[in-house]
Amino acid sequence: QVQLVESGGGLVEPGGSLRLSCAASGFTFSSAAMSWYRQAPGKERDFIAMISSAGGITNLADSVKGRFTISRDNAKKTVYLQMNNLKPEDTAVYYCKALAYRSWGPGTQVTVSS
Repeated sequence: QVQLVESGGGLVEPGGSLRLSCAASGFTFSSAAMSWYRQAPGKERDFIAMISSAGGITNLADSVKGRFTISRDNAKKTVYLQMNNLKPEDTAVYYCKALAYRSWGPGTQVTVSS
């Protein structure tokens, strides 16, 4: 079965950085496009970033473009989200997902506050 486990969240000050990781198992990771979403309190889950199976194509939401970078390490079966210049509005639970599957990870909390 598809399993995704996010990690790396925490409390950071505005302008700070975090790197999130998503460890994948239960499918052929190297053939799977991967994505990150986030859900803020009281809001719906929104798309943040996508990366193709070999990492050659990426797509970012306008709200994070220029600040966030999505990457992957197929040997480690892990997708990353590097988050720089964090803002309070980035506060949310962050989830990863394989585009071809229904399953989500449990998410990791990111809180940006002074």
